[in-house]
Amino acid sequence: MDYAKQKLSEEKVFKDPVHRYIHVRDRVIWDLIGTKEFQRLRRIRQLGTTYLTFHGAEHSRFNHSLGVYEIVRRMIDDVFTGRPEWKEEERLLCLCSALLHDLGHGPFSHAFEKVFDLDHEEFTQAIVLGDTEVHAVLKRVHNQFPQHVADVINKTYENKQVVSMISSQIDADRMDYLQRDAYFTGVSYGHFDMERILRVMRPREDQVVIKHSGMHAVEDYIMSRYQMYWQVYFHPVSRSAEVILTKILHRAKELHHQYYEFKHHPIHFYSIFEGETTLEDYIKLDESVVMFYFQMWQEEEDPILRDLSRRFMNRQLFKYVEIDPAKEYKKLAELEQLFKKADLDPNYYLVLDSSSDLPYDFYRPGEEEERLPIHLLMPSGELRELSRQSSIVDAISGKRRTDHKLYFPADLLRDERTRKNTKRQIRAILELSDDRDR
Repeated sequence: MDYAKQKLSEEKVFKDPVHRYIHVRDRVIWDLIGTKEFQRLRRIRQLGTTYLTFHGAEHSRFNHSLGVYEIVRRMIDDVFTGRPEWKEEERLLCLCSALLHDLGHGPFSHAFEKVFDLDHEEFTQAIVLGDTEVHAVLKRVHNQFPQHVADVINKTYENKQVVSMISSQIDADRMDYLQRDAYFTGVSYGHFDMERILRVMRPREDQVVIKHSGMHAVEDYIMSRYQMYWQVYFHPVSRSAEVILTKILHRAKELHHQYYEFKHHPIHFYSIFEGETTLEDYIKLDESVVMFYFQMWQEEEDPILRDLSRRFMNRQLFKYVEIDPAKEYKKLAELEQLFKKADLDPNYYLVLDSSSDLPYDFYRPGEEEERLPIHLLMPSGELRELSRQSSIVDAISGKRRTDHKLYFPADLLRDERTRKNTKRQIRAILELSDDRDR
């Protein structure tokens, strides 16, 4: 029997706190879930350092990937099947791409990528196309199937309708992580009426559109996303933990290039430190491995690596003040010099961190990160871009919000070992910032 059409003798279900149940009948999907590369996602948290702010945020990329698969399955089986604009032969490709879309995430995801200049989507494609268990399963469908999955993840697949189901401004990925992250962080911001949105989704030749009667549900979804970014994803305490995490990795890499003799050699990082990351080494990395090194590096001779590792493991985070780097660049330069005088390396102990989000945008051809808009299907059959119909969405369209914070170790500025005059000057500058922003 054709492998692509094989069904399990009995449906498998995963009990899920967001979708109640995740249903698996396709043999291909069940086999992919069982691969070592997919099981690795159990050891990658969905929200990185956010668990240090919201203690319930321990859920994994494994949870989320199953959730995205389930939403796409429902789109197809409950809404799209039987409609003339939907090609049934794309079903398995959509399901596999949804399940595997986050396969290449590294430990602590985006923070890890920034330090080592990596791209999780490139690694996802490399796992799909490389010498892996995932590739072996996909190739059993047909020889070109792994490439088709990689093309969907790379957003280059010829049928843009398939791409839009997993990567657009209203896709299965976002609909799952907003609800899942809200559930595990215990906040209410990320909740929206997904049932309604699924009911009003319609397949079109090159995208998925929304019936005009579902506009208010989409407005709610967009505002939920906006609130989640500023209340959860960009939470200043989580960002403080991420700052320390990135500085630990930077310090370890710097020490490696200085031929520092580690007490606990970071053998899992050698190829990454050298910028020669192999797929085999990358797949071996997960958060349990990284946390092992952080635990061990608390005993290192290097005072910076030792101190930063201790801070992360024991949640002794940096404090922060609001700052506008464009207006206060002289203050930043002065602080850098004062930190050096106080024997505090500003590269590791004075960190400017910026967060930015664009909650919704319409199509701007030629611009970086082109965004396909959300289209409403009007009663006449016309497609109308969402912000032209919704005054709520119009009010935030194209408006990027950016936030800057300066992180520093307040406890070391109180330390008597720090030079008193220098310490007093630093605190005066930082306290002026505090007073201004209250």
